[in-house]
Amino acid sequence: MYEVTVESGFSSGHYLRNYRGKCENPHGHNYKVRITLRGAELDEAGLLLDFKLLKQVMRPVIDRIDHQMLNDLEPFTRLNPSAENIARYFFDETNRQLLEMTSGRVTVKDCTIYETDTTTATYYE
Repeated sequence: MYEVTVESGFSSGHYLRNYRGKCENPHGHNYKVRITLRGAELDEAGLLLDFKLLKQVMRPVIDRIDHQMLNDLEPFTRLNPSAENIARYFFDETNRQLLEMTSGRVTVKDCTIYETDTTTATYYE
């Protein structure tokens, strides 16, 4: 099995519903997202997926939420925009694009959201 990993960053605001404490108030983070892909077969160039291509796959997902209030965007109008749910969102959106692009040869292994330098949430299946 092969793996490749790419990191990128974005800034967004959010607040947590059904939470008691400072995070129930609107605030922002400079997030980092780390996505690891996996697959058993390399392409004809000997790559699982070109790093540049993975960054291109991540770009529309990041652009949609960068410098936005997450609570105002689907699916976070009903789903709490916790780091855990943001990680799942990136996992699902990236995996959907990769399924179409590689016919299932490459899938997302996991996605980690860094809310701060010392706090992360990871989603995987």
